[in-house]
Amino acid sequence: MSAEATNPATPGPVAGPAARWRARIDLRRLGRAALLGPAARDRLPDAIGHVAEAHRAHHPDADLEPLRRAWVLAESSHRGQMRKSGEPYITHPLAVTLILAELGAETTTLTASLLHDTVEDTEVTLDQVGEEFGEEVRFLVDGVTKLEKVDYGAAAEPETFRKMLVATGNDVRVMSIKLADRLHNMRTLGVMRPEKQARIAKVTRDVLIPLAERLGVQALKTELEDLVFAILHPEEYEHTRELIVDNASRADDPLAEIAEEVRGVLREAGIQAEVVIRPRHFVSVHRTARKRGRLRGADFGRLLVLVAEDADCYGVLGELHTCMTPVVSEFKDFIAVPKFNLYQSLHTAVARGDGQVVEVLIRTHRMHKVAEAGVVALGNPYVGPPEEPSAADGERVDPTRPGWLSRLLEWQAAAPDADTFWSTLREDLAQDREITVFRPDGGTLGLPEGATCVDAAYAQYGEDAHACLGARVNGRLATLSTVLKDGDTVQLLMGQDPAAEPSKEWLEHAHTPAARIAIQRWIATHPSHETQGETGQTGRTGQQTGEGNGTTGTAADVKAAATADGANPFRASAAEPPTADTPDSAGRTVSEPRSPDGQASDDRASDDRASSDRSSDGQAADRSGAAVALVDQPGATVRLAGCCTPVPPDEITGFSVRGGVVTVHRVECAAVARMKGTGRGEVDVRWGDTAECRVTLFAESFGRPHLLADLTEAMAGEGAEIVSATVEPPSQQRVRHTYTVQLPDAAQLPALMRAMRNVAGVYDVSRAQTPGA
Repeated sequence: MSAEATNPATPGPVAGPAARWRARIDLRRLGRAALLGPAARDRLPDAIGHVAEAHRAHHPDADLEPLRRAWVLAESSHRGQMRKSGEPYITHPLAVTLILAELGAETTTLTASLLHDTVEDTEVTLDQVGEEFGEEVRFLVDGVTKLEKVDYGAAAEPETFRKMLVATGNDVRVMSIKLADRLHNMRTLGVMRPEKQARIAKVTRDVLIPLAERLGVQALKTELEDLVFAILHPEEYEHTRELIVDNASRADDPLAEIAEEVRGVLREAGIQAEVVIRPRHFVSVHRTARKRGRLRGADFGRLLVLVAEDADCYGVLGELHTCMTPVVSEFKDFIAVPKFNLYQSLHTAVARGDGQVVEVLIRTHRMHKVAEAGVVALGNPYVGPPEEPSAADGERVDPTRPGWLSRLLEWQAAAPDADTFWSTLREDLAQDREITVFRPDGGTLGLPEGATCVDAAYAQYGEDAHACLGARVNGRLATLSTVLKDGDTVQLLMGQDPAAEPSKEWLEHAHTPAARIAIQRWIATHPSHETQGETGQTGRTGQQTGEGNGTTGTAADVKAAATADGANPFRASAAEPPTADTPDSAGRTVSEPRSPDGQASDDRASDDRASSDRSSDGQAADRSGAAVALVDQPGATVRLAGCCTPVPPDEITGFSVRGGVVTVHRVECAAVARMKGTGRGEVDVRWGDTAECRVTLFAESFGRPHLLADLTEAMAGEGAEIVSATVEPPSQQRVRHTYTVQLPDAAQLPALMRAMRNVAGVYDVSRAQTPGA
């Protein structure tokens, strides 16, 4: 390909070895079509002969009659209108149609593209289009028709794009016509004022080029990039053009040499393949120069290997990696895992003896067509098997609609105004890579790269995600701010509170428009909660954790919940003097029951009473009715170990310690293995007849309003008396609780732990189990 073919701004063709390169679909030579005299009614007008030729190349059996009638209507309607370039206006819809015909668009799309400006710029109405050409063409023409500035003012452009995207959601061919329309306008933009050129180029860069990329229409995207590059960065563009011209004049051609070597390798292997040189376009050369510095001959293009079947792609790859020197780090398999824009290909690279690295693309002819034309190459997306069910309510659903477009349509409906939509659209389209994460039920979620658990929650549940408490990523607990990776499995942990509130902090971790708009809308409609949302809580809005004491919920909430069914109330309060049940220096709140005279019970004395009472028959007794362990050593002191807090019917064992004391452990306690390892002998112990027990439980939860009140109420409902409790300050949305409880019957322990786990926000409850005796 010549430099002229690479970019229309080049003053003339560049001769040399580059002429041997195979060009990508060359849309640039098709920018203008000659207008001839009127044609007879029984044959196609000569003016659209190029369109018919290009169309029949892709669709040999196409009916050209609709094109003839569309041409007659468009030419007569636009007659007398001129473009700012001085050409008859009809040259524009003709050039747009020619671009789409070269890409392989089917007849309906070409008919609509010929008529795409008639409703906007002439007296033709949509009803007329529908009557003469059918509802499908009418829909496409309506989709690309601009809204009037008289009606919408400054919002006309964003609202036009919103209208066009909604129409694209039902038929992606709408955007195909718009992209071809913008390409021809960009080719002829030189007649505009410089400031208008820059404005149109920026919209093209921020909106239409990303849309072309997402729809996979690389042939349009690459030329649009070059045209925008020339307008917005003229100096860099000129420098890049000089690099391309200098390379085209080189006597040697490393790409041609390596291409011939690849052909030889594949011939010997018996693989039928076409090996061509694919030049980089201007922007690609510019990016490569910025990445690698000084460019060498092999940096100005890539090798493209085209084969018949998918299996042949991997055969070619194996031969290249066997017979040449592969650069393994450059290998990517987009056949097994296609890009979100339908792109499929194998990417690899091989090194020459002189150190130059040549990139190689391997794909089938069908993959190549889709890679260049994207959704345009798919033809009419609504032609399917006759037994295929139609959509409800007559709505046409495009089976080729990509996931990103579905998500875009969802959030745009929630955008409150044109400015929000326009700015959010640009941000959304700037995220040009997509990941796929899996749900536990086997479903998938498509998200932009960099998305977090917050984004996944709103993608799956919409505004119900306000109740999300946390997530498990690949089976591990994760905060909502966790950035997801392609292939992750995400389980979202949802609360049951219908009045759940999102946190303002979530906005810092929300990357998708759907998540940001939903959170912002909730905050805007609940301004009274903003102050609460900024008072230092981590996780959910309204969680009253406090910076200093680490309690969850207010003191009143805790007391009301703890006394609901007779349990001892917590008495922690920041207003009380520092006693045993007020915040300690580490920020934790330790609450204990008080004796009838109002004095706080002594923790160590209580532990001694619970586990160290001496008795003549060697048993551990508790004045408050704790579980009793027996040992056949008269006069021995029996103590229940605090590291594992054994209770009936746990399997237990004992060890003698200093002073004739026997400590009782659960057999699975880590301390048991450690003491056995040091040679300590075990002592036979057994449970007595007392059913009461005291046990320490750990609860792990996500923070939310009134969590502590709900948790203590659930414990009281199971007959548990709370002896002491510690609630640590929240860390990354997680709260850790430690409870020592008295149960009238040890058999109630499993039910108590189940009741605690069933409290919304609690994700784990476990017995105390720490190393050491």
